[in-house]
Amino acid sequence: MQEIAMVTHYFSNIGVAVIKLSDTLKVGDTIQFKGTTTEFDQEIESMQVDHENITEAKKGDEVGLKVKEKVRVGDKVLKKE
Repeated sequence: MQEIAMVTHYFSNIGVAVIKLSDTLKVGDTIQFKGTTTEFDQEIESMQVDHENITEAKKGDEVGLKVKEKVRVGDKVLKKE
């Protein structure tokens, strides 16, 4: 697995994480959130940039993702190959 992003914000009321990418990410990719108290896998079903749905994001983008568990600022995001 390769680190591709880091969590920069988490909105607990809507279960959305904002991640800053250091690589590309597409809908359908499987990622893992990993941190001190966080560790779970999730398939990307949708992503948003500025409230617009997108299918692919590139390095440097900050995207919002609906997450199935709580994440924390600073958690790493790894992409399964």
